Amino acid sequence: MALDWLLAPPLPEATPRQQVLYQRLREAILSGRLPSGMRLPASRGLATSLGVARNTVLFAYEQLVAEGYLVADRQGTRVARFPPPVTVGRPGVSKPSVSLSLSRRAEAALQSESGRDAEALPFSPGVPDFGAFPFRLWRQSLSRAWSDAGWRQLGYAAPGGDPALRAALAEHLSGVRGLSVTPEQIVVTTGTQSALDLCARLLADHGDTVWVENPGYLAARTAFGLAGLKVHDVPVDLEGLAPQVSDWRAHRPRLIMVTPSHQYPTGRVMSLPRRVALAEDARQAGAWLIEDDYDSEFRRSGPAPAPLFGLQADSPAVYVGTFSKTLYPGLRLGYIVVPQAVARQFARATAQATRAGQGIEQRALADFIRRGHYTAHLRRMRSLYAKRLAVLRVALRNAFGSELALSGGDAGLHLVLWLPPGANDDEIARRANALGLGVRALRGYARAPVRCNGLLLGYGNLDEGMIAEGVRRLKIAVLG
Repeated sequence: MALDWLLAPPLPEATPRQQVLYQRLREAILSGRLPSGMRLPASRGLATSLGVARNTVLFAYEQLVAEGYLVADRQGTRVARFPPPVTVGRPGVSKPSVSLSLSRRAEAALQSESGRDAEALPFSPGVPDFGAFPFRLWRQSLSRAWSDAGWRQLGYAAPGGDPALRAALAEHLSGVRGLSVTPEQIVVTTGTQSALDLCARLLADHGDTVWVENPGYLAARTAFGLAGLKVHDVPVDLEGLAPQVSDWRAHRPRLIMVTPSHQYPTGRVMSLPRRVALAEDARQAGAWLIEDDYDSEFRRSGPAPAPLFGLQADSPAVYVGTFSKTLYPGLRLGYIVVPQAVARQFARATAQATRAGQGIEQRALADFIRRGHYTAHLRRMRSLYAKRLAVLRVALRNAFGSELALSGGDAGLHLVLWLPPGANDDEIARRANALGLGVRALRGYARAPVRCNGLLLGYGNLDEGMIAEGVRRLKIAVLG
């Protein structure tokens, strides 16, 4: 058989000929063009016919022999013998083409995709002010972490997280959120999504029911759906998650995901009576509460409401936090606080479910917290965001009038601009996006029968000097 086609044009640019020859021989063997047992020409003869150096052929042959595609012996080089493919169905019937697809859970996750912005545009929700990040202090903490690092920090992090970071977090949460916790109750994660995935796998079984807020955090639905849980939507009212008796009876939960400090996306705060009732009902139902303390660090006035975690002595709650907005999302560090009764088992199970890394970053963050830099940074950002919110409110009132309906200003980094019934938030969001704004439509966060009509306006990355221009463009989008 003539093998001149092995190096026939076109040849990939900048790819060595020995690599091209190897790839084409391999493809010909896998496709059956070079059948099993076929003897190939000697390296010298093939090199002459192809017009290449003998070393080019030797490289390809030796690589294919090493990978098991060719067999070399005293009689020469031949194609290895592979077992015939298994034929499904009757003999003589051609094999149907294979249709590759993701799982139904993955397809469902794609349907609820939130369409995150590729870049931080004005009014993009959930984007902090990266320009105000304390680069110098963080670099110093990183430098100290590297200078103190040993070989252990280059491997996987300790189960549950670096002990220094867990201790620093326990002290911080005690002082800031009033949580009386020990370092052993804290498990370090790679962020909120990782925490939700762990809760889904370690606190529930496949097929269990999880409650989520409606409207709510889309990524939570994705995490729970991919874990094989049945997602049940519970509406949110002015006081937060509002389950009915029918929800408890017909959709008995194993997990209940809530954002009580600053509900995402509406920004509403769960009242204390609602918190107490939810904690008691969850305990009676044998359900775990997953409390995402979303944006509680950026409370506008007074202390943040008491967490569900620790509200009752035997409260079945876990507390989830992240540094994505208080520092920066690329840090990929967060944490879960679990009750003392299950702390040891949860940490051990976490170590079996995933292998934690970022040992140096964990040490640096512990140093950053211990030295008071984290608390000071939160204080500065809280003041900065409050000023931006005030300017934004005035600009919105001036543009849309006193009848403007807003929510979500008690905490966090975004407002909700509620639209009248005749407006379509999807269309307005598309027009705003075309004008360079990262506005999102509220209806995408809700599931029937709940209907929402509004716009999410993030102001974390919106400098005060940009607000007037941003609102001007927004008004153009709203008025069409």
